[in-house]
Amino acid sequence: MSQHYHHDHFHPPGGDNERRVFWAMLLTGGFMGVEAGGGLLSGSLALLADAGHMFTDFAALALTWLVFRIARRPADRNRSYGYHRFEVLAAFVNGLTLFAIVGWIAYTAVRRLLAPVEILADAMLLVAVLGLIVNIIVLRLLHGGDRSNLNLRGAAAHVWGDLIGSLAAIVAAVVILGTGWQAIDPLLSLLVCGLILKSAWNIVSASGHILLEGTPEEMDTDRLSLELRHAVPEVRDVHHVHGWALTPQHRLLTLHITIAQDSDQDRVLHAVKLFLLDHWKVNHSTVQVERTGCPDLNGDRNRPCEAK
Repeated sequence: MSQHYHHDHFHPPGGDNERRVFWAMLLTGGFMGVEAGGGLLSGSLALLADAGHMFTDFAALALTWLVFRIARRPADRNRSYGYHRFEVLAAFVNGLTLFAIVGWIAYTAVRRLLAPVEILADAMLLVAVLGLIVNIIVLRLLHGGDRSNLNLRGAAAHVWGDLIGSLAAIVAAVVILGTGWQAIDPLLSLLVCGLILKSAWNIVSASGHILLEGTPEEMDTDRLSLELRHAVPEVRDVHHVHGWALTPQHRLLTLHITIAQDSDQDRVLHAVKLFLLDHWKVNHSTVQVERTGCPDLNGDRNRPCEAK
């Protein structure tokens, strides 16, 4: 017996996203060594922190690129919805690595405040300016892709943090050249930590919500039920509405509907599916049609569940 996996609603990520991430990965990896060498040469924590962040950027972009390739694989017996969830998982991992980066930078910055070191501000300024240019190019590459893609957003959050780090290093170098105040370097590194932390939290909370099968934020199930009854008059009741997402672009929904006894079930089902797709952008829905009552059992073999 042949078996078919119904996954025609779930299209693989665009090749444009994959190409953009690939070039961003090459640029980031190529400049990472330059920035690390500049940080060691100048003694700048801001540059070393930015180089460390750039290394995680490279790893995050490499993971993002790999995930785009994996997500193209078709659904199979073990992954009936395909491999799209890898995008969200990669975004979650990227967000967690940002937390680790923040911890390392903050720890090192505090140590530098307690025991200052001499910084070669001219070399620091040159490398920081070059790093800023590279980060701007990489960010433009990523922002030209699909901005609703959570995996791409996670990679872009890394690069944003890196760009802010380059700006902080430039400011620190200028201040040191002008005033000789060495403490500005670790102080600005701590400021960068706060900015990176915000991006990390946004990515982890959004991806974690999807991994926990949370209802998409834009999907108000009570309002959906009410609007569905108005849009399809044959629907008398809507209950057991459960929404979740494979990725932010791929919403799924299951629900029960009670319809009038004399209704054409096929026509009503078609109308319900069209309503969910057109008005709520639900890519895949499973609708249980009932005419009398809900036949599901509520943890009791002898007692049907109540409609909710």
